[in-house]
Amino acid sequence: MDYGKFIDDQVADLRQTVGDGLAINALSGGVDSSVVTALGHKALGDRLKTVFVDSALMREGEPKRVAKTFAGLGIPVELVDARAEFLSALAGLTDPEEKRNAVTHTFYKTVFGRLVKESGARFLLHGTILTDIEETVAGIKRQHNILSQLGIDPAKAYGYGVLEPLRTLRKDGVRAVAAQLGLPAEITQRIPFPGPALATRIVGEVTEERLKTVRQATAIVEEELASTGAFQYLAVLLNDCATGIRGGKREFGQIIVVRCIESTDARTATVTELDWPTLHRLTQRITAIPGVNRCLYDLTPKPPATVEYV
Repeated sequence: MDYGKFIDDQVADLRQTVGDGLAINALSGGVDSSVVTALGHKALGDRLKTVFVDSALMREGEPKRVAKTFAGLGIPVELVDARAEFLSALAGLTDPEEKRNAVTHTFYKTVFGRLVKESGARFLLHGTILTDIEETVAGIKRQHNILSQLGIDPAKAYGYGVLEPLRTLRKDGVRAVAAQLGLPAEITQRIPFPGPALATRIVGEVTEERLKTVRQATAIVEEELASTGAFQYLAVLLNDCATGIRGGKREFGQIIVVRCIESTDARTATVTELDWPTLHRLTQRITAIPGVNRCLYDLTPKPPATVEYV
């Protein structure tokens, strides 16, 4: 594919569609949303309002780090504190689809419905890619950013149109566009991170305490496995507990699963064969997290498993 032509075509399309109006976009720091932000800024300049929604589901320090990175690229990012709204929407939910639907509804209607009204924007730019659409339509997994493909009219449901300039690309294509746009390697080579964020890595109810646990485990996994060159690596908090020993006393503790995979576009994946010293290090560090006494390594490819757990 001629990615230079792809960029020119998308920039022209965004300008024509938005016209003299305003658009808004949500930046998460992942490669998909970062590319959409760069495309939108190139096409619309100051007529694009970029926000980072702090949903309480992000990695440690993510909001400020992402805002600082894009400020360095000349793209201002407004931080929006929506932590209470997302935690309230997820309270008591354990079913994976109900959790994803709660994130979708809170993001598109509650938070962005308000932001669109306040800004006067008529369009939301979103980083939907082809794999998101295919997996949702096929019933494999409901991606939070899929709307029109499921018969949801954003204009009627939420009061604004949704533009998806990356909907024909897979992850490798998005990375190529990111490089063509001149985005730094910390963005172009960043491992994938799901839209519903850490809510997809907690089996069972999402609470502040459980988020703290999986956030700590995530930081350890990303630090330990960054040098592997794997497509994606992550930590998952299970809903089960197991007996263990801490300080010479019996403990009924939590279980963290580590997942590390090789892939090009997330449609299929194989497991990275980590060496024993790395696995031992991961186990030692993760079981040092308060309340965690088991660390497991997931050996399941995709299929039959999906990359995420929820």
